[in-house]
Amino acid sequence: MGSVEQGDGGGEREDAGLRPEDEPGSGVVTAFGRQLKLLRVRAGLERPEFGKLTGYAGQSVASFEQGRRIPSSRFIDRADEVLDAGGVLKALKEEVARAQYPAFFRDAARLEARATALNVYAVYAVPGLLQTEDYARAVFQMQRPLLEDDVIEQRLEARMVRQTIFTRRPAPLMSFVIEEAVLRRQLGSQKTMRGTLEQILLTGQSRNVEVQVMPIGREDHAALGGPFTLIDTDKGHRIAYAEIQDDSRLYTDTSYVRTLEARYGILRSQALTPSESSAFIEQLMGEA
Repeated sequence: MGSVEQGDGGGEREDAGLRPEDEPGSGVVTAFGRQLKLLRVRAGLERPEFGKLTGYAGQSVASFEQGRRIPSSRFIDRADEVLDAGGVLKALKEEVARAQYPAFFRDAARLEARATALNVYAVYAVPGLLQTEDYARAVFQMQRPLLEDDVIEQRLEARMVRQTIFTRRPAPLMSFVIEEAVLRRQLGSQKTMRGTLEQILLTGQSRNVEVQVMPIGREDHAALGGPFTLIDTDKGHRIAYAEIQDDSRLYTDTSYVRTLEARYGILRSQALTPSESSAFIEQLMGEA
């Protein structure tokens, strides 16, 4: 079916723990750490001293340099300035940020970041691109088996970084169809849910974004097979991304992608219109 196995897209299924290949310590994270150490030593700074200048403990600096911990974009920016690196470290920021995703989602994340259009059908939780930080944190904290605190923080930062797609130019066209049950399911506090509904409402007001709600009471439903995303790449191809439990895949087979295209088109016609959906979300906010 032209599929490539992938992992969580950040909104439906959450990470099923870390796989061995997801651990920091190889690839771009290790390369960044080595470059960081070389620049620090060249500047004549010991780790504790450098840590104070960047706002991190010396132990954290050691973890960054040894590739055992993925540095935040904030640290990378500050380190580049402190070490007078001339943008050398900042140039790696995008790749390092991508390393915060599970290895099996990185290809999908790369496609999403450069997509010209996205069509997202959400069944279980608010799509990652529409989640507030509080909502995302609540979702990660509910993961079983439990995620370590530092893993949660890495996943959280990665999820927030994905949302820079809304400020990207040229702006991609984005469509979201969200099941009503998703918006009624309280993940986190009542305040968290209200903030999430408000963010969905505000995002849906953007000219390049349409948000539609699929009512529970609809008798006809074209996509009972589960959540999926259609990604239009910057190369002119359309790829499907589907998730179910611990198995998530990218599909490139034209016939299968067209099947999901048809389902999504019918689904949009069955859902509330964008303006009706906005009114519905405002109603839910009043109830939250």
